[in-house]
Amino acid sequence: MNEALRPPPIVERPARAGEATRVFRNGLLFMAAVGTAVLVWQLSELLLIVFACGLVAMMVAGFAGSLRRRLHLPFWLAFLLAVVLPLAFVIAAFSLFGATMATQFQLLLQSLPAALEAAKSMLMASEPGRRVLAEVPQLMPSGARVIELAQTVLSNIGTVVSMVAIILVGGIYFAAQPRLYTRSLLALVPPEDRLRALRSWRRIVGSLHAWLRAQGVGMAFVGLATGTGLSLVGIPGAPAIGLVAGLCEFVPYLGTFVVAIPAILIGFSMSLETGIWTIVVIIAVQQIQGNLVSPIAQSRLADLPPALTIFSLIAFGVLMGPLGVILAVPMTVVGVALIRERVILARSRRA
Repeated sequence: MNEALRPPPIVERPARAGEATRVFRNGLLFMAAVGTAVLVWQLSELLLIVFACGLVAMMVAGFAGSLRRRLHLPFWLAFLLAVVLPLAFVIAAFSLFGATMATQFQLLLQSLPAALEAAKSMLMASEPGRRVLAEVPQLMPSGARVIELAQTVLSNIGTVVSMVAIILVGGIYFAAQPRLYTRSLLALVPPEDRLRALRSWRRIVGSLHAWLRAQGVGMAFVGLATGTGLSLVGIPGAPAIGLVAGLCEFVPYLGTFVVAIPAILIGFSMSLETGIWTIVVIIAVQQIQGNLVSPIAQSRLADLPPALTIFSLIAFGVLMGPLGVILAVPMTVVGVALIRERVILARSRRA
């Protein structure tokens, strides 16, 4: 046979070559997973904002759908009302609350010098009181420290306002074309996994809708109970305080605490008895909401254990800051929905 036509000898590859290739591939996958995790962590605030936009979109779309069904409105008019009416309600509530608080705090500042003089006279009558008065000047912050704190507060307020505006605008855009964004997300999933992804997506959306309904029950209770209780006590502007408390209850346990300090200060500026009754009302509302209304609503509508709510607030607050606290519970709802979907899928495979 011609040497030029003879096939080259077959050289067997060592078994270690395949092992090395597998190790190299696994190393690349591990590095890719670590890089993805680092990227997600660096973009966590952006992802939280996108998630908040999705929540706003769900609320706007749900409200618009309800208006279309009940009033038989065209889509554009129902969507416009779903955007304008809640914004007008929130702006009116906080404007009324701000005007009431400004008036009451102005009265409080007018009566504060006389109250301080009375407290000083009472402390001067005893040796421990005189020691407390001697330590007060040392505890007062310097002027530079006060200016620094004021600048920090103002900068944080500007950041919060900007973030809220971004979330509202993004949520409105999502709600205007929900199918477009849903199809875009599904296009990122491999075709063989799209049915399972769609089923998981529907479970997440259903769980979030149930949580929003349960949260609405809690917000309504806190608003009505706080406004009614403070009205019976005699606090001026109690309905406005109740409205703000109800709106802030979107974050569990926040609504009552937001209005607690101004309401208590106003109560004690009126009289000692009014201040004590104000504290009683706030504690009663918080206890009933946390131990009765919220557990019943969450268990029947959202099926979310109260203990899980508390621990999720702590965990997301530590990991992601204030925005994490605000979105802790809905993100926990998403996690629980995904776990349940995974369990159902595992059981179906076993069957």
